[in-house]
Amino acid sequence: MNISRIKKAPTSWFLFPVFFPGLAGLASAAGTAPDTDTQSMVVTAAPTGLSELDTPAAVSVVNGDDMRQATAQVNLSESLGSVPGLQIQNRQNYAQDLQLSIRGFGSRSMYGVRGVRLYVDGIPATMPDGQGQTSNIDLSSVDRVEVLRGPFSALYGNSSGGVVNVDTVTGTQPPTLEAGMYYGSFGTWRYGVKATGATGDGTHAGDVNYAISATRFTTHGYRDHSSTQKNLGNAKLGVRINDVSTLTFLFNSVDIDAQDPGGLTNDEWHTRPTQSPRADQYNMRKSVKQTQAGLRYQRQMSENDDLSVMAYAGERETTQYQSIPVAAQKNPQHPGGVISLARHYQGIDTRWTHRDQLGAVPVTLTGGLDYETMIEQRKGYENFTTVDGVTQLGTKGDLRRSERNLMWSLDPYLQTSWQLTSQLTLDAGVRFSTVNFDSNDHYIVAGNGDDSGSARYHRWLPAAALKYAITDAWNVYLSAGRGFETPTINELSYRSDDQTGLNFGLEPATSDTVELGSKMRVGNGLLTAALFQTNTRNEIVVDESSNGRSSYKNAGQTRRRGLELSFDQQFSYDWRLRMAWTLLDATYRDNVCGDSACSADSSIHRGSRMPGIARNMGYASLGYAPPLGWYAGAEIRYMSNIETDDQNSKQAPSYSVTALTSGYKFSHGNWLLDVFGRVDNLFDRHYVGSVIVNESNGRYFEPAPGRNYGVGASVSYSFE
Repeated sequence: MNISRIKKAPTSWFLFPVFFPGLAGLASAAGTAPDTDTQSMVVTAAPTGLSELDTPAAVSVVNGDDMRQATAQVNLSESLGSVPGLQIQNRQNYAQDLQLSIRGFGSRSMYGVRGVRLYVDGIPATMPDGQGQTSNIDLSSVDRVEVLRGPFSALYGNSSGGVVNVDTVTGTQPPTLEAGMYYGSFGTWRYGVKATGATGDGTHAGDVNYAISATRFTTHGYRDHSSTQKNLGNAKLGVRINDVSTLTFLFNSVDIDAQDPGGLTNDEWHTRPTQSPRADQYNMRKSVKQTQAGLRYQRQMSENDDLSVMAYAGERETTQYQSIPVAAQKNPQHPGGVISLARHYQGIDTRWTHRDQLGAVPVTLTGGLDYETMIEQRKGYENFTTVDGVTQLGTKGDLRRSERNLMWSLDPYLQTSWQLTSQLTLDAGVRFSTVNFDSNDHYIVAGNGDDSGSARYHRWLPAAALKYAITDAWNVYLSAGRGFETPTINELSYRSDDQTGLNFGLEPATSDTVELGSKMRVGNGLLTAALFQTNTRNEIVVDESSNGRSSYKNAGQTRRRGLELSFDQQFSYDWRLRMAWTLLDATYRDNVCGDSACSADSSIHRGSRMPGIARNMGYASLGYAPPLGWYAGAEIRYMSNIETDDQNSKQAPSYSVTALTSGYKFSHGNWLLDVFGRVDNLFDRHYVGSVIVNESNGRYFEPAPGRNYGVGASVSYSFE
């Protein structure tokens, strides 16, 4: 979709007269004032985009400079709390990545991110099957993070319940060299270097820009058996070929070795939340190595036509040791307690944009073709070895699984925008998404036969929106769209009752969303609201999760409906206030597994809340941030209780946590020094940071740390 570069715009027309009856006049006046908000937004199908005020979708943006203001610069969860509809939690477990969901999509993920499309500089951080990760994002290089929610997310294809787009900085003059570090509780260190610069101003043939960074992160971890080491590199090199075309080279590499503390039962996290009673026995751990590169070519073909081509390729190797008992692996159908994955992926996205006029109506048309493919070598091994009758746990033993999985997707898409009148705009688009899985089983022994198979899914994904400009500073819109979500390879990988082979009985989930929204600029601030409902058929949910394995099933119909409000206001030049609230009611609309083959304890009942999703989330922050000198800030985050399983048998309690930050920026000549300190969970709350959905042993809980501290510094030099 053309969701584009957007400036921050304002508020909710359906609640506006009730809660802000006096601001309509201010908003009208603001519409005639110069636009001082330089923030921009989101994933675009064209080199240039609409302003945020004109975009009929729920979009949010966080600037990279704001994300680096007195933060550890390790996780996206540090600085995206102000985005309504986005639930992002640090699991305190770097073997499993962050827990991220948008409007409830992605909440069931056992590890990594699913149900939400992730992009970094135009390269998908989400694999073609819908499984993604945030571990390759270098926060020291981020220029902005853009979040798209609602119907138009579907135009990004499979598993796009929402879209998170990360753009890294583009080098400019003068050349700058920066070094930074952070030290915090639990032996946490992060240090790195970054170099940016350019030759020329980017408008002449031969002009070059560059941005290169390298970061190392280590921690002992808040919990036992949770230490981590992570090395991350990122590079972007751009060159102007001639007056009408540019070429950008992108490179990223990440190397992670992380211990896995696992989940806790309710009694365990209340008794001692730092414990990890099973991890040491099997030395639970995970290693990840990923390297990728991409090329983006952009050309202005004529005054009204633009061409963009993005090609990329990468490889990702993962080895994970799990705490699966030896006895369970004696079953010849069991795939073992060590997972070994080698993935090679590549893709190309070609896009053409044409701008024209039909009579007096300006029209923009964008068409493209997106192709992605991934080859996975998946192996499983026993997590023990036996020598001279002595069994050693946490070591790679005999082979128990070997298969080659091929997955590809091919998606043509078309989008158009019509300026029907000076106040009324129609946006519409459609994508035909085809996703193909093919598995060849190479581990065929007695009691474990040939489990090869294939599956193909395809759907038409339409979306449309009408936007009406009530004033120059106040827009309302109505949008609707259809999306779908196929099972990921990990969700296909295991069947219930310890059966072998891929679970090709899983069907893709299909969702229909309607959204009503409003955006209003108020002075230097933005007030927004979105009211939405999403109905999903064949929702994919966890069937069983035990012994390190999760199998999945379809769960009939579900409904998500809610309200998102946000307010971002800058005042008195140096002060900034941010507030956000999300109300999300996510429930099952069918009884599932209610026949005689299923026990009452394993049934899903109509009206039950979907697990892993908070009904209410709140955020507020106030900051004083002049360009130089002392600065300070405070924030508070609220999360309501979260159900841990489909039966709603246990809950992670609601919580509120507060953070304080302060720092000092000093400039001398070409040097800039920034030192800061921060306190998180100021009042030492005892709470669960995230849950493992439907963990059949009751080990749902991943505790968050109590009061913790950090200090940091960065120094930069500009070669002027």
